[in-house]
Formats: sequence, C-alpha cells, structure tokens
Amino acid sequence: MKENSKVRKIAFVGDHLPRKCGIATFTSDLLAAVAEAHPRSQCFSVSVNDNRAGYEYPEVVRFEIEEQDLPSYLRAADYLNISNVDIVSLQHEFGIFGGPAGSHILAFLRELRMPVVTTLHTVLPEPRTDQRRVMKDLISLSTRLVVMAERGRQMLQDVYGAPLSKIDLIAHGIPDVGFVDPTYFKDQFDVEGKVVLLTFGLLSPNKGIESVLNALPGILREFPDVVYIVLGATHPNELREHGEAYRLSLEILAKKNKVEKSVIFYNRFVELETLMEFIGAADLYVTPYLNEAQITSGTLAYAFGSGKAVISTPYWHAAELLADDRGVLVPFGDAQAMAREVIALLGDDTRRHAIRKNAYRMGREMIWSNVAQLYMRSFELSRLDATVRSQKSLAAKTLDQRPRELPELKLNHLARMTDSTGIFQHAIFDVPNFSEGYCTDDNARAFILAVLLGELGEEPDRARTMATTCAAFLQHAFDAGTKRFHNHMSFDRRWLDDQGSEDSHGRALWALGVGVGRALHRGFQMIAGRLFAQALPALAEFTSPRAWAFGLIGIDEYLRRLSGDSLVNQTRETLTSKLMDLLKRNATKDWFWFEKDLSYDNAKLPHALIASGRATGQPEVLEQGLQALRWLTRLQTSENGHFRPIGSNGFYHYGGERATFDQQPIEAQASVSACLEAFRVTSDFWWYEQAQRAFDWFIGWNDLGLELYSPESGGCGDGLHVDRVNGNQGAESTLAFLLSLAEMRLALNMVTSFKEPIAIGVQ
Repeated sequence: MKENSKVRKIAFVGDHLPRKCGIATFTSDLLAAVAEAHPRSQCFSVSVNDNRAGYEYPEVVRFEIEEQDLPSYLRAADYLNISNVDIVSLQHEFGIFGGPAGSHILAFLRELRMPVVTTLHTVLPEPRTDQRRVMKDLISLSTRLVVMAERGRQMLQDVYGAPLSKIDLIAHGIPDVGFVDPTYFKDQFDVEGKVVLLTFGLLSPNKGIESVLNALPGILREFPDVVYIVLGATHPNELREHGEAYRLSLEILAKKNKVEKSVIFYNRFVELETLMEFIGAADLYVTPYLNEAQITSGTLAYAFGSGKAVISTPYWHAAELLADDRGVLVPFGDAQAMAREVIALLGDDTRRHAIRKNAYRMGREMIWSNVAQLYMRSFELSRLDATVRSQKSLAAKTLDQRPRELPELKLNHLARMTDSTGIFQHAIFDVPNFSEGYCTDDNARAFILAVLLGELGEEPDRARTMATTCAAFLQHAFDAGTKRFHNHMSFDRRWLDDQGSEDSHGRALWALGVGVGRALHRGFQMIAGRLFAQALPALAEFTSPRAWAFGLIGIDEYLRRLSGDSLVNQTRETLTSKLMDLLKRNATKDWFWFEKDLSYDNAKLPHALIASGRATGQPEVLEQGLQALRWLTRLQTSENGHFRPIGSNGFYHYGGERATFDQQPIEAQASVSACLEAFRVTSDFWWYEQAQRAFDWFIGWNDLGLELYSPESGGCGDGLHVDRVNGNQGAESTLAFLLSLAEMRLALNMVTSFKEPIAIGVQ
C-alpha cells in the first residue's frame, strides 16, 4: 500500500472471534491481515452479539452491538462518527443482524458519515420481498461492494441493479501454508497409515454429510483404510433450536451403514493453527453441501488454498473455484457419484496430485497478505467515491429530526401475573387476584404479545415460555363438540361458562392467525393452524361486529403464510361484506361509523377493513376503512392535541352525550394498532403520528397528565378515572400497553431502517 495513503482508521463491523461463526472468523482474519499489511493504520472491530452475555473479546473489539436492539446500532454509528473513522468495512450476512431480513444494519449505515465498503457473504438469486428491499438499500448505502466470486458480481447487476463500477471481486482470504504431504500430520490425530477424507465447518443439516456417509460403504470396499473426519461444532443456531439432534442422526446413519469404525466426529470449534493441521492431514477434502445458492465458502477456500484435492457438490463458489482441473464436482445428494469420484481419485495418484498442484498454485493469489492489499485498494477507491457522504454534517439532530425513543420493555409484572395455567385476569394493585381466575381473552392477547416479542428478538426465553403457556390455554379452552371457546376459568381450573362470548372467540382466532402467520417456532404454527381451522366456521354465524373484526385481522395474519386456503379466503370475503354493509347502513356525513354507538375496542372495526381491503386489492374497502378510522381518530383527539378515547362510563350514543371517563387502555391499544396498519398501507406519516399520539396516552399525554404505565413494575393501570389512575394493574391493561409498545417498536424499526431520518413526532 502506498505510504501516503489517507486511510488511517478502519472499523471492521460484523461478528468477531471468539463467537463461533464463519463471519466471525473472516472478520477477525481480515482485520489482522489489513493491520499487518498497513501498519500505519489503526484497525478495530465493532462486533454484533447474538446473546445478552456477549463474549470475552480481545482488545481489538472496541464496541459491541446487541443483535436485536436497534438503538445499539445507532449508538455504534455515533461512536464511529465521533471517533473520526476513515472507512467502515462491513461484513454482511442476513442472519447476523436484527430486524426483518437483518434490516437493523440499514439504520446503522444511514447514520454513518464515512465511506462504507460492504463485503457480501451471501447474494440471493431469488430473494424474498424483505430481503430484496434490504439488499437494494444496502447497495445504495454502501460506497463499494465486495463479492468473492464472479457469479456474485453478475447477480448483483442482474438481480439488484448494482452498478458494475461499484463492485470489487476479491477472493476469500486464506492462510499462507506450505505444500505438505498429508502423512506429516496424520500421527497427531491417530490416523497414520489411513487415507483421510475431511469435512469441516459448523455442523447443520444443509451441509449434506449424509451423502458422504451413504457413499462410505462403497468407498471402503475399494479402500478399507479410508477414515472420514467431520470436524466442527454444531452451529449455535442449530444447537439452540434442536440441540445435537442432527449430529446424533449422522451417528445413527453411520451405524446403520456399518461404517462407524471409519468415521470420526470432532465436536469442537478449533483455532486456526489446529484447523490447518487437520487440513494438512487430509488426502481428500469434501464439501457435500446441498444448496446451490452459496456464493462463498470459507472452508472450501482454506482447503483449496492448502493444496488439497477437493470433491464438492456444484454450489456456485465450488463450481467457479474448482473449474479447469482444480477439483471434482458431483451432483447434489448423489452418494453413488460421490463414491465413484472418491474411488477414482484415490486410485489415480497422478491426477490427484495434479489437481492439488493446480489448486495450490491458484491459492497463492488468495493468501491474506494479497487479499489485504486488494481490500486496501477498495478502501482507497471508496474515499474517492464518497464525496457526498463525507461532506455530510455531524450536527446533532433536534427532537423533531430524531426517531422517538420508546420506554424499556419490562415483563416483570406480566410474569408475576402468569402461572403454569395461564395469565390471571385481574390484579389488586400489582398483586395477582386469584379469585378472578383466568380468561381466554387475555391469554389470546398474551400469545400475540409473545409472537411479537419473537419478531423483536426481545426476552426470547420468557417469550417462548409465555407462548407455550398461552397456546396450551387456548387449546384447552376450545370445545371440540361445540366448536367454540370457553372464556372464563376459575383459579381451581373449572370452566365457569358453557360457551364464551362471540368476542372472545374472535380474539382467540386473531391470536391463532398471528401464530400461523408470524410465530418463529413451527410447533406454535402447527397448533395455531389446527385450532384456527376448527374454530373458524363458527365466525360466519356470529352477529358481533367486533368478533368479525377480530376474526378478519386473524385471517389477514393467517393468510400471510397460507394464502392459498380457499375456505379462509371465502370467510374473509363474507365478513368483509358484512362489515361494509354495516358501515353503509349506519354511516352519515357527521357520524361515519358502523353502529350508532361507540363503545369498546372501536378502532378494530376500521382496522379490519383496512387490512382486508389492502390484502384483497379492493380500493373501496380500503378507503372506507381509512375514512372511518380518520373520523374516529379526529373524534378521539382533544383540543390540546392529545388522545382522548371514548370513556367506558356510558360510551357514546349518536346524538347523545359522550362519556369522557373512564378511559380504557384497550382503546389506546386498538388505535395504535389500527393507525400503524394504515401507515403500513399508505406510507402516510400522518398515521404514524396518530399511533404515536395514542401510545403517548399511556405515558402521560392524556387528560390528567398522569402515567398509566409503571416503569418500575412493567404493569399498566386499569384505566384513567376523572381524578386518578386506577391503581390495579390487570392483565387486559398491562397487555394493552405491552402490545402497543411491541407494535410501536416494530414500526419504529421499519421507519429507522428503511427511511432517511425525518420528522415523525406528533405535531
């Protein structure tokens, strides 16, 4: 690198060792290589944590980001801005950043005031809508892009429209090792005299190890001294979700194939020095991956650059790297082809050694010292490309320019309100009231909250426990004979009703629809889907408009994942028509509403039409829903500009006197949710402002200027009376606040990640 380089401070953003992750290894190695190649520059890391405990990082890690905590991304950007960093080298993989499709990283990038060079470890040829949106913004926000294979460069242009002039092709870096005979290392692993096949990397089902295990019987008939080493710990995500089930299934398969004496599993994440010794001992290196759409493989690069004869399935990186007699390709999942090619290579020393030499020769271009120089060249080019970004002001934002900070989410009170049966209905202050028992309404709301927390990545253990408890409650509440839900259960677990209300049935369907459409765990999806199918038919016979609305919102959630369900689509059509007919019969110029009364959960009615109109492509339905919600929103806005819901002490009959108190938390929650749905549909920030206005009712912008939410307990008062807050913190009110907070956080994440910062405060 030129001595007069102006790149003096480089921040490498991604994962970092000792986190067990391929990106962590790459980031650590790249940082070290650049620091060695350019000693006058200061290199440090900003690392993303996938657990709250974090890791025992080396000193080179100067700042840590919590994966699912959006504000920590913004704090990291502030840190880099005030640290006078010259270049940010971002390692991008969808799975390592928080938010839908890893969108939190976009909020980080929007705040940076220096050039960004983004290394794309994955380029998807057929991205989902959210993945495409993230990638397009990522390309726009990055000064330059680095890919590790020609196929990646081509896809960036063809699929995402990235300009060719912005893309650098730099191979995956590898250690510089000698061309050594495998025999030299074999005694270290007690395999001297054996022919060693090696696969290494974090273990997960997409690695295709089964193909090699199924090929081994045929290989061993020709070469009885073969031993197959599988090196690597189970991938942390796989371990969290399924434990060691995949590894155990491979061990069982080896025994079934009677090859267990020729298979060695090293269940460890090894340091680089040990890894290179394992590679050194290998006669053949095998990557039997099952997915073509892998644009880079660090494990392949390491083995290839060490001069190993490689046999691989034809995923993109392998197909490119192993061309021209630098390796051998076999079809995906074809154990017979795998056996045939292994036997052929082991039986032809001349060809095998020629392949080794070809790989080693090309690998000299991939050693880290060369790769570091290419990255430094990209960094220098990015400084020339980034004139607009580098001229941005570091001036602090005024309140109207920054996204609103939301309260901390606390589940302490909700946890106290929940036992192994479900969540208790009521509390005396912040103490559960056992005598009032449980209800389906609240357990349905709590299940929805648990699913939203899963999306946010908040309190994952508590959220999963809550979802399990509430799903079990809903399952028990459903009467298979009547096809209806019970609602009220006593503390001693007796149902107190023969059949619950229509509204409670509708709320249960709403929760189940959320479970099908959004739950991250398949078990919750399956339980919710089965119950939803059994409970849905009754809905069409109901007379309660709110039950229809709850059901329609649940249907909208359900059809996110299972859009082809004709019965559910038909039910949506029927219920949408009923709500539309109701609105047409009752709405007038000065009372644009579904009924002659405004009572409870009012905003759910227009919310249902907005969601259904958007999903079915019916402009009239959508517009009527928006018009009704706009009318309700203005009616519930005080002359001072704060949210004032219809009071429950008499409600509001057309032509009569409106009740101002008692104001209920579920009204604020319904308005938050409906206005956010309108915002998502229209992209009109007025709706976001109305959602914020309704949310602020909980935290003191209301008629009495009093907080209903308790930041100490995480609970919420049961209502706003004419002279005070109701001190009892029951389930309905607490869940109303927590659901509102979760939805506001999801919306704020979207606003912050996908848009340039703009004024979003209530005017």
